[in-house]
Amino acid sequence: MILLENCFSVIEKACSPNSSVMSAPTPSSVNPARTRSPLQSNPSSFATSLFDIQVNGFAGVDFQTLELSLPDLRRAVDALRACQTHRFLLTFITDGIDALSAKFKHVQELRSQDPLIAETICGYHLEGPFLSAEDGYRGAHPGGLQLDPDWQAFRQLQAAAGGLIKLLTIAPELPGSAEFIAEAAQSGVVVSLGHTNASDAQIDAAIRAGAKLCTHLGNGVPQTMHRHDNVMQRLLARDELTAFFIPDGVHLPPAVLKNFFRAKPRGKVLFTTDAVSAAGAPPGRYTVGSLKVESKDGVVRQPGRKNFAGSCLTPDQGVANAARWLGIPVSEARAMFSTQVAAHFGVGLPIIPMS
Repeated sequence: MILLENCFSVIEKACSPNSSVMSAPTPSSVNPARTRSPLQSNPSSFATSLFDIQVNGFAGVDFQTLELSLPDLRRAVDALRACQTHRFLLTFITDGIDALSAKFKHVQELRSQDPLIAETICGYHLEGPFLSAEDGYRGAHPGGLQLDPDWQAFRQLQAAAGGLIKLLTIAPELPGSAEFIAEAAQSGVVVSLGHTNASDAQIDAAIRAGAKLCTHLGNGVPQTMHRHDNVMQRLLARDELTAFFIPDGVHLPPAVLKNFFRAKPRGKVLFTTDAVSAAGAPPGRYTVGSLKVESKDGVVRQPGRKNFAGSCLTPDQGVANAARWLGIPVSEARAMFSTQVAAHFGVGLPIIPMS
């Protein structure tokens, strides 16, 4: 675990029902089984597990390092399961190809040593290095490590991941991206557009090639853009693409989330956390790979920068937020964070007790 300060292995309030945006937890227990979720109001009920497709770290544990230990990974997995999330895609962000290969191999080795970890981490999301290098659009990803799509490099990563890269985020304006997307889709990888400044024509080409999703739509864009002619509007308008939103009240304020939700056709909205090590942990300083970040007031940033660096949202709190802010039943919000997500990846979700 790479944690700079203020970390507790599991925090009972990490899944607090008392905050619309995840509140700062306080240490009260080291037993993940005692963590209660906003969705656990009826201890005799059962529901389908949540499924988060973008988890970079959790409960003080950074997944982006080769120092990740088996006990730390198990602790993060247990904390996610305590938040009703029994399946997720472990997400690796931009790094060099060889460095990413080493990370995939490392986590694969850890998965092989613990059946519960292997069951819960049912695949991987690769977010980078095939992203825009432009400031603003690259978000917290390092611009100097971005690459044009390279199928041989991706095959190297997929081999290191044991064939479990299920989701790939790409900027479709990069040279060769349409051909790359077609290869990826044909191989069974779901392709999502994100960290991009693509034109309408480039988005058209990506959709024709097989792109299906948008990664954390409304984010990974500059603070200042043209008010109408911008990639956020271009992607939002594409009914062919299913949009993932982060319902933390920070990445998308509640009113914006409501507007975006209304803009998409029914069945074309899903939810994720983009959680980093600060999620399910107290406010403080953490790492996301080589980045030093600070979690404060429900926001994760690199000190001194305005852009976000992932979130401290837990999946179950995301469901509660979405239901409340969108005025929809919890069951509907939950489906957009579970069964409807899993349908895109052919992942089976268990029925789990709510207590």
